[in-house]
Amino acid sequence: MSSKTKIVVLHMKELLYTVIFAILGIVLLVLLFILFAPEDTAVSNPESTEPTTTESSMESTASLYIPGLYNTELILNDQTINVEVIVDAEKITSLQLVDLNETVETMYPLLQPTFDSLTSQILEKQSLDDISYNQEHRYTSLVLLESISKALEKAQP
Repeated sequence: MSSKTKIVVLHMKELLYTVIFAILGIVLLVLLFILFAPEDTAVSNPESTEPTTTESSMESTASLYIPGLYNTELILNDQTINVEVIVDAEKITSLQLVDLNETVETMYPLLQPTFDSLTSQILEKQSLDDISYNQEHRYTSLVLLESISKALEKAQP
């Protein structure tokens, strides 16, 4: 009987790399599972500010908007600004930028003046159609108009 002794040499560096890659693989699989797992649909939407009374929806069958306050988030470089639109049954009564802090005003100096210009035109025309803006401020204007449009879509009956 001849027994041949086999010696296995394990390098500590290789073992360490194998363990680290195995742990990273497990973490990646867990993250992918969490990412693609179905979400619970029973959670209510906290952003929805639509009135839920049946009386207001019955009365507003001929109106343009459901009266109330509607918000849309505008995210600029990790800063969140709320565009707030207040409507009556027949018209837009108010537009505001909420949570506009000094940092955002400093980084985006055209934001407030452009919003003020758009607000005056929208309140005068009661529509987002045919709004004019300075071509130098077109991107700021388009972003603001898109946010206002999203808020007004929430107000539609």
